[in-house]
Amino acid sequence: MATDKNLFKGFSRREWLKILGGIPIFGAVWSAGFRSNEKALSERNLLLETLNIKASAPPASGPMTGEPLRVGLIGFGIRGEQLMRSLGFATVEWLDDMAKSAAENPNDTRLAEFKAQEGLNVRLTAICDIFDVRAEKALRSFNTKENPCKRYKTHLDLINSGEVDAIIIATPDHWHAPMSIDAINAGVHVYVEKPMTHSIEETYAIRDAVRNNPKAVFAVGHQHRQTQSFLTAQDAIAKNTLGHVSLVVTATNRNDDNGAWQYEIHPDGNTESIDWDMFLGSAPKIPFNPEHFFRWRKWWAYGSGLSGDLMTHDYDRINCVLKMGIPKYVTASGGVYTHRDGRNVPDVMQVNMDFPEFSTGTSQTPGKEKGMSLVYSATLGNQFDRGTVLMGHDASMELGNMVTIYADPRSTKYQDLIKENRVDPSVPIYQYDPSANGVDAVTSATAKYFANKGLLWTYRDGKRVDSTFLHLREWMSCIRNGGNPSCGIQEGFEEAITAHMGGLSYKIGRRIEWDAENERIIALPGENLDEILLNNDDVFIS
Repeated sequence: MATDKNLFKGFSRREWLKILGGIPIFGAVWSAGFRSNEKALSERNLLLETLNIKASAPPASGPMTGEPLRVGLIGFGIRGEQLMRSLGFATVEWLDDMAKSAAENPNDTRLAEFKAQEGLNVRLTAICDIFDVRAEKALRSFNTKENPCKRYKTHLDLINSGEVDAIIIATPDHWHAPMSIDAINAGVHVYVEKPMTHSIEETYAIRDAVRNNPKAVFAVGHQHRQTQSFLTAQDAIAKNTLGHVSLVVTATNRNDDNGAWQYEIHPDGNTESIDWDMFLGSAPKIPFNPEHFFRWRKWWAYGSGLSGDLMTHDYDRINCVLKMGIPKYVTASGGVYTHRDGRNVPDVMQVNMDFPEFSTGTSQTPGKEKGMSLVYSATLGNQFDRGTVLMGHDASMELGNMVTIYADPRSTKYQDLIKENRVDPSVPIYQYDPSANGVDAVTSATAKYFANKGLLWTYRDGKRVDSTFLHLREWMSCIRNGGNPSCGIQEGFEEAITAHMGGLSYKIGRRIEWDAENERIIALPGENLDEILLNNDDVFIS
């Protein structure tokens, strides 16, 4: 494209960033044919008014006043520690490490951000972890005169102690539903990490428990629901900016042992320090195996593989924006192609989710367009960033911590603007960057991956804010002030069923169908779907 250099006359780079930062831009600003900045900006404003996309943050959650909320944590592993920091509780070891890192690198603001975090008016009164080393580490940091905290050997002891109003569950997947159901039935509020359940039967059981105990506030830990750009994407979809979306593509790319669930095996992990029978729970009974304990995500017996652990993030992000619900059909394939280390969940997986009746609207003849595919693709052997793209007849949207929209060259809606050279399909017609007025330090490809999925931080008034903190705050606001969490039982139900359909398709080797009218996954004669889903054998496809 032959860009008119006169557009940039009189503006320094810093001035252009101020003009464009934090506000949507329209592609016409960069298009050829305009001979003055004033005319280009006027065109941009006119076209932005036509699009009328509202860039706004989620509504603020309510006040954290009143009596302190008594919270118990079940599972003080990697995610458990992260959740506690978002709650305002950091271990002495982490505080020491962050202080040293900040002293060595002035750009490392993690400790400063933690100290500046709003207090949520909570007391951490209870810890439950079946690994003594982790439980003792938590007590060393959190059991203080100002915050008395006690360890409980089992989740039932904690739930029934009378010392907690709410619990946070950060355990292996096969314990998510049983612990949630026990707490809900006891009238205790629940925040559970994804996936919501490990089996199909559990998905209905937990929904029944929540419906039967409406006073217990239940939330699923999809913190990306707080991401500011997703609300902007919702508004763009509602205003038919993209036209009919027929295809959505999203991906997971990781290329390191930690990303492939090869977590550190603690040298003090043994039968004396770990309650192995409690860990196994409903899983097959096998002798103590430290790799299964510390790297549990690698086996169907305890985890949910790529479909439950990582695809759920992307599915729920798209469901947050499009609200398309459970797919009619799911087809999956893949295998163990990059980490042949004894695991039985795939490390390369493709999942096609089909919604034949879904539509985001049309600019063409009514009835011509209907149906959408959501394609999830994952590898744990490559780190290339493939991003997330929603493809419509009129435009495509790149969705991450920013929202970028490109008009399609064959668009019906924008065809006149394209013909008049007022829109160039090779440059964005709209872009929203909520970080433009703040600092967005992406320190690695891994950080960028998590950030673009809304899993690390989002923005409020141009300032970077921890997404998990906002999600926990929303849950606590619902407990204190009423309202419903943005990812509650209905969203969790849709996420869990979709993930289980992906796991089943991979294991059975055929297309899995959802019967929306009867709310069930269709089984063939003689099939026990949960038995297939939880099967921990190495080979599934005959």
